[in-house]
Amino acid sequence: MHNLRKVYAVDDDKVVALARINLEIPRGQICCIFGESGSGKSTLLNQMAGMEKPTKGSVRIGRDNISTMSERELAVFRQRHIGFVFQSYNLLPHLTAVENVAMPLMFSGVGKAEREAKASKMLKRVGLGKRLKHFPSQMSGGQQQRVGIARAFIAHPEVVFADEPTGNLDSKTKVEVMTMMRTFARHYRQTLVLVTHDEHMAAYADRVVTLLDGHIVSDTANRSSDFATADSGHPQ
Repeated sequence: MHNLRKVYAVDDDKVVALARINLEIPRGQICCIFGESGSGKSTLLNQMAGMEKPTKGSVRIGRDNISTMSERELAVFRQRHIGFVFQSYNLLPHLTAVENVAMPLMFSGVGKAEREAKASKMLKRVGLGKRLKHFPSQMSGGQQQRVGIARAFIAHPEVVFADEPTGNLDSKTKVEVMTMMRTFARHYRQTLVLVTHDEHMAAYADRVVTLLDGHIVSDTANRSSDFATADSGHPQ
């Protein structure tokens, strides 16, 4: 992110949600964007994922400037390179767990039998081997979030964005979910960007970037992390 600025018009006023953000996240790093409600962290995630256009500045993922892409180009780019984990799960209610997880592979042109076989394997990895044919309404919140994690990681995207992924979960399930995401990100050497206001969840990151009123007020490494810094300086 280079000189990133986002301003919203509210009635006759202008609200500065992000003020000249400069931030580089190396490939394979687990980075937490931390802040209280209204700090600008969700706006920043939307900018990083290309969900909103910046007022000024740019966002690059690798060599691609996503800030200049059309909506069609962004949709294709996200399908190929980005995964999402949401607080509200965002599962399609009329699809089974297998079908929800298999969806990213459908966009990649993988045949039905192959993608459902891979989805079944992924669901077993997150402990849902007995829930393959269950619909979201037949699963608990923690189980739905495991489906969401499986869906986000199944196509091995270079970057996964997780927006308050533990916000609706109990403390035990929070730990399980964060452990799963960190394990997958490490295994596939993916960049994981976690947005949260929960200090306990921030502890799972290699690095914590704290926002306040649209400004970065601190950027610290988690010294207990096992992130290999050899690739720092080479952004995703």
